[in-house]
Amino acid sequence: MKRRWAVSAVAAASVLCVILPAGASERPAGSPATTPALATVATRAGLRPNVLRLALEARARAEARGLATRPVLTVIDYSLPSRKRRLWVLDLEHARVLAHELVAHGRETGGDVARRFSNRPGSFQSSLGTFVTGETYTGAHGLSLRLRGLDQGLNDQAEARGIVLHGADYVNAGIVDKLGRLGRSQGCPALSPAAAPRVIELIRDRTVVFAYHPSPALRRTLASR
Repeated sequence: MKRRWAVSAVAAASVLCVILPAGASERPAGSPATTPALATVATRAGLRPNVLRLALEARARAEARGLATRPVLTVIDYSLPSRKRRLWVLDLEHARVLAHELVAHGRETGGDVARRFSNRPGSFQSSLGTFVTGETYTGAHGLSLRLRGLDQGLNDQAEARGIVLHGADYVNAGIVDKLGRLGRSQGCPALSPAAAPRVIELIRDRTVVFAYHPSPALRRTLASR
């Protein structure tokens, strides 16, 4: 009798573990447990697992500081040439790729291949690391999105430099066909005029943007976390 009771208790406990209130989820949105499903769809879209892992870790740090409020993550892989689509917008809650776009780098960062990065005003180079999106505004490039750099010494001058996400006519497949690369910005991550409004609407208001390149400066910053 005692043995049967023990088995029944275990079975009951198992049922209690899986029955959830209506509308509840087993795990919080964007938690590490969602990563395998996300990794599958992200890899299919060309985002490398090691870059995704670093981006998720960066977002987790921003979320712990109360800086990221929505389960959306943007990843830019500047180790890929500009002629390739190297910006992804990820829905962490539902494990979806919301956007996969071309993105330009700064004109002093390199030609087709990005080689140099800076946090210095006037450098016309792109910055790496973790950013949080702010508010939108309409400027010379139309609808634009402010970015705040979170990594001291790596990208914390982004606001002072006027680093924003915006659309630009020099980001399109026709330019790639003509030049073998995209046009280049003054340091901003620039999207095509067609993609920019949609991407900005997806990621505005305190979501994380993680810009990757296997540079020593980024490795040092990440190692210090």
